[in-house]
Amino acid sequence: MHPSVTRTARLLGAGLRALLALTLVTGVLYPLLVTGVAQALFPGKANGSQVTADGRTAGSALVGQSYRLPAKPGQEDPGPDPRWFQGRPADGLGENSRNTRYALILSGATNLAADNPELVRRIREAKAAVVADNSVPGHRVDPADVPADAVTSSGSGLDPDISPQYAALQVRRVAHENGLSVAAVRTLVAEHTEGRTLGFLGEPRVNVLKLNIALKALVTRG
Repeated sequence: MHPSVTRTARLLGAGLRALLALTLVTGVLYPLLVTGVAQALFPGKANGSQVTADGRTAGSALVGQSYRLPAKPGQEDPGPDPRWFQGRPADGLGENSRNTRYALILSGATNLAADNPELVRRIREAKAAVVADNSVPGHRVDPADVPADAVTSSGSGLDPDISPQYAALQVRRVAHENGLSVAAVRTLVAEHTEGRTLGFLGEPRVNVLKLNIALKALVTRG
């Protein structure tokens, strides 16, 4: 056999063995190791931070949910359900327009500049809606008390948390709609307020899904 052919075959054999070895290590052994360690040390986070209620999965603590009223025939947006705490706006969400076989929601930001007239208009309208939705008999929300996260969406549009200030602003409305005392709902919010990560990272926050699950339990107990 010609020496060049022998050399080529030897190089191809070495390359094939390297490919098989790296495939085994990086494609099989390493994923199994990482998966095993994750399941052993923090299974909840490894499985998507699922939140359960009434024996079933209610959602993920990492993904925000909407709490809207049931839509009536011909009604596009029935509006937020006043019985529940509401999350941040999701202005950046879009719908799949290419593969229409699936009803997909696309996450993202609005990409509008801070001085964009469209964004300014949206914020003004959202602020007016927050004031109107959360004002109850005997108590009108002061527009100056509306926090930024109540009228702006996050970068993904799927933020699961709100600020303690926004949660507190909704307390009277939630209490009124569910026939609960304001003190009881305030206590519920305080119990579900998380501090800064490691004491200095991020801001205090309230997970809306967990808070609403606890609210449902409180309403059920009466």
